[in-house]
Amino acid sequence: MYKVMVVLHDGDDYIRMNKVYFETMPVAGQYIIHSDGLAYIVEEVTTFAGYVSSKGATTILVVHQAPRDAAVNKLYGIDIERDLDDPESD
Repeated sequence: MYKVMVVLHDGDDYIRMNKVYFETMPVAGQYIIHSDGLAYIVEEVTTFAGYVSSKGATTILVVHQAPRDAAVNKLYGIDIERDLDDPESD
């Protein structure tokens, strides 16, 4: 798992959003669905070489919000918990 800091690029502003985990590192141009339920496009991925953070994040993802009419904003009836999560084993 990769722990990253997500930073929103909105106009001339860069706004710290939060730290999140990814199983695979996103790349520039990729869409991500954030925990706020909105789709974002990854602009840049910045990794700190040789730096170990006590808080665990060593990468910054700079993102901007995807256009509202982008196909990624339509989940086409997919319920993430029902359709993507693996059932828990007992």
